[in-house]
Amino acid sequence: FMCAGSMIHNLSDSQDIRFMGSIVNFMPLTSVCFNVSSLSLCGIPFLAGFYSSDLILEMVCLSWINCLIFFMYFISTGLTASYSFRLFYYSMSGDNNFYSSFSFNDSSYFISFGMLSLLFVSVFGGSLLSWLIFPIPYMVVLPYYLSFLTIFTVVLGSYLGYYFSNINFSYDLFSLNFLSFVSFSGSMWFMPYLSTGFISY
Repeated sequence: FMCAGSMIHNLSDSQDIRFMGSIVNFMPLTSVCFNVSSLSLCGIPFLAGFYSSDLILEMVCLSWINCLIFFMYFISTGLTASYSFRLFYYSMSGDNNFYSSFSFNDSSYFISFGMLSLLFVSVFGGSLLSWLIFPIPYMVVLPYYLSFLTIFTVVLGSYLGYYFSNINFSYDLFSLNFLSFVSFSGSMWFMPYLSTGFISY
């Protein structure tokens, strides 16, 4: 969140990821911290997110739960990998689509120090906490297809994020038939209009 906030702040508070091309050339430290934390969020092995998400998903595989809940756990993990990879694809590759006369960089010492501290935690924090919580290794025995289901879900979600990033949209979208509903649900149920139109006066 600190990396995303730093990027948004340097892009003069623009949150549109279509403007964020090739940030790695302008903000290399923020980009490294952002990518490592995104990989940790996806549950890539041996990062902090892997130890928690993998253990949760393995416990789900061992428990007697509903089949719908089982698939919801894995679908949510795949969607996390999908939007993380999509954000990585839009912000780190391609051309910079922001204003041509605009310059941004990693100039703030305080934000850089905080990001590097949290980068250390996201790389080593999961293994340290798992060694402290489980002094004796916690053995989970699953069949091969369930053991690799977590990794397969992350890889499939990343591929779908890349695939959806390359789709060219046209004006023949199905959602344009329901434009009023899409604008209603996409604008937080008209909360910005209510908060600026009625509360501000």
